[in-house]
Amino acid sequence: MSRLVLHIDMDAFFAAIEQSDHPEWKGKAVIVGADPKGGRGRGVVSTCSYEARVHGVRSAMPVSKAYALCPHAVYVYPRGSRYAEVSRQIMRLLGTYSPDIQQLSVDEAFLDITSTQRLFGGAEALAHKIKADILATTRLTCSIGIAPNKFIAKIASDLRKPDGLVIVSAGEEQRFLAPLEISRLWGVGPKTRPVMLRLGIKTIGDLTRFSCDALIKRLGPSGLHFWRLANGLDERPVVEEAEAKSISRETTFEVDCGDEEVLRATLFYLCDDLCYDMRRHDLTGRTVTLKIRLEDFSTFTRSITLKQPTHSSEELFQHVRKLFMAFDRQGQRVRLIGAALSNLQQGEAQMELFAGNDDRKDKLDRVMDDVRKKFGASAIQRASVLKNRRDSQWIREP
Repeated sequence: MSRLVLHIDMDAFFAAIEQSDHPEWKGKAVIVGADPKGGRGRGVVSTCSYEARVHGVRSAMPVSKAYALCPHAVYVYPRGSRYAEVSRQIMRLLGTYSPDIQQLSVDEAFLDITSTQRLFGGAEALAHKIKADILATTRLTCSIGIAPNKFIAKIASDLRKPDGLVIVSAGEEQRFLAPLEISRLWGVGPKTRPVMLRLGIKTIGDLTRFSCDALIKRLGPSGLHFWRLANGLDERPVVEEAEAKSISRETTFEVDCGDEEVLRATLFYLCDDLCYDMRRHDLTGRTVTLKIRLEDFSTFTRSITLKQPTHSSEELFQHVRKLFMAFDRQGQRVRLIGAALSNLQQGEAQMELFAGNDDRKDKLDRVMDDVRKKFGASAIQRASVLKNRRDSQWIREP
């Protein structure tokens, strides 16, 4: 039996949820991201509706540019918890069609339906059922690609958005890929594409005229990767992804910040929010990382690995603060700042014997967590954080 893989990709996911939750925004340009502040805003577009894309707005575009292209749009701050809630609904639904599911992100997943598609009347009938069930459950549309492997299924799902369905049968892989631009190949980015063009490779079909050895000679070890994909070869199984390797929080300041008190308060807020998430998922981490981007856009990270794992807000902040104080900004202001915990493990952090003050801090974390669970994540904050959030203008990245 030929292998069959579906790639399900939600259409303009965040913006579509906003339009669904606010029917008055249906048919309007909706841009999810930072506040544009009349074209003077900082940050980027997280995603946008298809009505906004008509005007040239794209994900990851600076929000100031998006405003210049589409000032009449509805600008919405991201609601991460709402998007995660809808994502969980969709992934649970997809899991009813096949046990072989691989979630790629909050809005896309692979399904291997080789052994289950006959239960639903074949692959095409199953794809239509998935689209109908997602629409009925969430009022959202998705696009689906069906192919003998993951690479081609993912490309297929992107070709007829929104609400598309593209099927590539076994044996048709090369014919399907041949006319597509070479940038469709995974790994062909701003650096590799010019090299391809100098070799006369504009489409995926152009690349198949080279032997594998010739591509390796010209492109190095990645030549084998490109040759295999261009010829429609991808044996990777649909498997559940490993657990997250790190959890991070970062924020971009609307105005580059040089105020030490504001920077420290912002770091503490990020550490507190990060550790709250860690505790909710019963995770601890040993490697602490500071991320900092300066006003000239240079970006740095500094890390330290602890003897004992932690999910304490206060402990994480103390280590991040030390990294921050040791970093020489050479007089530059800060554009972006962030914190992360990696080297994760499941389970409670081990408390030192006679921890004393540390134990009290742990109790404070638990009390605040209980309040947040009952009344919402924003129900309680530390006084110093609230003061500095009023005094500074910053945006938490989605």
